[in-house]
Amino acid sequence: MIPDRIVNAGVGFELPARVHTTTAAQLVRYAGAAHDFSGIHYDVDYARRRGFDGVIVHGFLKAAFLAQLGQDWVGSGAWYRNFGARYTGTDLVGAPIICRGRVTGLDEASGQVSLELWTENVDRRRTTTAIGTIQIGDSV
Repeated sequence: MIPDRIVNAGVGFELPARVHTTTAAQLVRYAGAAHDFSGIHYDVDYARRRGFDGVIVHGFLKAAFLAQLGQDWVGSGAWYRNFGARYTGTDLVGAPIICRGRVTGLDEASGQVSLELWTENVDRRRTTTAIGTIQIGDSV
């Protein structure tokens, strides 16, 4: 059953934005957990040689920020039935990453909430987009 606060918010509701400002230490920890040791995520000279303006944030870490945004808004006891992300731009370590989302569907009978999620850089350019469906309670 979808809680009334979510049903009342309705399709089109924009989730409260969340801002993440990554640090070099956070990227190193994430690299260790994800086994992604590409120099573009920790070595500024290497990243620049590869055409970036500096050290860039892992795409999967940004996807995790988006998944967390949806999960936190829906609440405990809910889980993603599906989630997919597309990386359309880079974010530099230390620069704010603004996570936003909106409700695109509500299926009260099945207890599912569909979301469109995205990250924006300080120029408000989308750098990661995602869609997901969150199951509230038992699946049908």
